[in-house]
Amino acid sequence: MVNIAAIALPFVVVIILWFVSTGLVAMLNHRLRQSFGRALIIAGICAFGGLSLLVLTSHSTDVWAVYVSFLGGLMIWSWHEISFLTGAVAGSHRDPCPDGAKGWQRFSMATMALIHHEIAIAMTAGLLLSLAAVTANATGAYTFALLAIFRLSSKLNIYQGVPNMSDELLPAHLDYLKSYFGPRHLRPTLPLSIAAILGIALYFSYMAVQADTPHETVQAGLLCCLSLLAALEHFFFAIPFRDSRLWQWALDEPKEHKEI
Repeated sequence: MVNIAAIALPFVVVIILWFVSTGLVAMLNHRLRQSFGRALIIAGICAFGGLSLLVLTSHSTDVWAVYVSFLGGLMIWSWHEISFLTGAVAGSHRDPCPDGAKGWQRFSMATMALIHHEIAIAMTAGLLLSLAAVTANATGAYTFALLAIFRLSSKLNIYQGVPNMSDELLPAHLDYLKSYFGPRHLRPTLPLSIAAILGIALYFSYMAVQADTPHETVQAGLLCCLSLLAALEHFFFAIPFRDSRLWQWALDEPKEHKEI
């Protein structure tokens, strides 16, 4: 019989980390827009710290190690997010989409606008998963890989077009990316994406219930909640809700900065 607390605690941890980490990334990229070098240094420290946590917990199957490895995966992901939002790693094409661009031309230009970031994420995911294949605790690698899949799904849906798009988290120097957003209509790809992500969450929930050890239960619970949050973020694309309001505390400038 699975202990409910053993599954509930990972959900609480994921929600808190998701909320706080997204807010901190937004804060770095909006409040420190005049000192992106500092933001990149902080991101580099996060990446090094995250990788260190993955190495530290790689051969431990204790429950604490699963949580720490999950945190390490999030820290490495935050490094990629900050490097993208500062514009340090984006793509080779940084101009708005030309009027009238359609089909392959529009897709290729949109791809080139993000290509460096996508390659960096793919290489990192491949490296972490390769290392995870020879370790006892792959939570951090699985976390990063899932985030990469969910983010790619979000980008493809935004490119196709979604009814609702909160773009407040996108810094002003990346405004040209908005020209590649699709029309604000519901496309079949969005409900299909939500269904697929919910299927992944259902798989991890089954794994959590059927797990033989505490660390397997916690790992599956963490990944299940992460998948459910990704499905929620996709669902926000379909309803008139500005999810950026959740992180308004990170976007608001301090009063002393506004007066300058």
